[in-house]
Amino acid sequence: MSDEPRPQVDDAQPNDAQIADTRDDSVPMPDPQTGRASTGWRPIVIYCLIAFGLAWLVSLPLWLGDGLASPLFLVCSVTMMLTPTISAVIVTKFIEHRPVLVTLGIKPRVGAGRTIGFLALALLVIWAVVLLGLVSSAIFGTYAFDLVGLSGFRQVLDSQLQAAGTSADSLNMPIRLLWALQFATVAVGAVINTLPAAGEEIGWRGYLFPRLLDRLGPGLAVLVSGVIWGLWHAPLILLGYNYPSNPVLGLVAMCVFTTGIGAILAWLAQRGGSIWPAALGHGALNAAAGGFMIIFADADFTVDTLSGTILGWGGWPVLVVAVVVLLVCRAFRPVSAR
Repeated sequence: MSDEPRPQVDDAQPNDAQIADTRDDSVPMPDPQTGRASTGWRPIVIYCLIAFGLAWLVSLPLWLGDGLASPLFLVCSVTMMLTPTISAVIVTKFIEHRPVLVTLGIKPRVGAGRTIGFLALALLVIWAVVLLGLVSSAIFGTYAFDLVGLSGFRQVLDSQLQAAGTSADSLNMPIRLLWALQFATVAVGAVINTLPAAGEEIGWRGYLFPRLLDRLGPGLAVLVSGVIWGLWHAPLILLGYNYPSNPVLGLVAMCVFTTGIGAILAWLAQRGGSIWPAALGHGALNAAAGGFMIIFADADFTVDTLSGTILGWGGWPVLVVAVVVLLVCRAFRPVSAR
């Protein structure tokens, strides 16, 4: 037997710090929504640049023309809603090289029963949030209800009928029945609005939010995605859309609003297994925000959206409570993670 010294073998296992030091940061981490590997911040930056650039490009005729009064407003605004989807598809397919339908939540990852359940939940939750926003605003004195005389509804109805060359008496219908029918109109509007709203939701909740959730965690994902979504509206907000009394402050208010409502839509998409509950919720929001304000309003009260309704600070407490509840309940885990 040789008396030469044997080499020392270190049997100790590397600790976590040593493993972290040797980990290659270029190795992509799994995406929480698809299970596929993510590829850092570059795709997210490119997504935002394309979405913002296309939004300003589509809105350019309004800035060069008559603004919100332009006959092209409807075409430009609806087309603008498609720009997040265009950007998401480009980045997902050509930069991340992932399957578009599954990655962006267009194809549901859950059964029909859960999808239908979350579609119904989307309507109820969004309508409740909009209505509670009016209640909160009324408490702060920035909105006024008239559920007895329906004066706000009567005023709007009379102006519309006068523009059509007729009157309420010619309709031969009780005003209460006409008022009740407005809820059906809001419901139909929610469904009609779902397709253009999906143009935004595929981008914001199908692409952006899951990637920010993976990198930043729930709280920052809600905040960053909400601010990005709000700033994306700048081409229209700065022209006076939603906040005609002060478009600059309106852009700030829009970012607060989109952060709160975006959290709710993200929850619907994550737990509902696709972007469709969020798209229906978005459509319901677009129909109910203005519809409920008119249905319940007192005609003698002037509503400023900077201070009243769910869009203004009078309604923001409802959004704050909603975000806190969602974060505390850890509601943003994708359904496939369970």
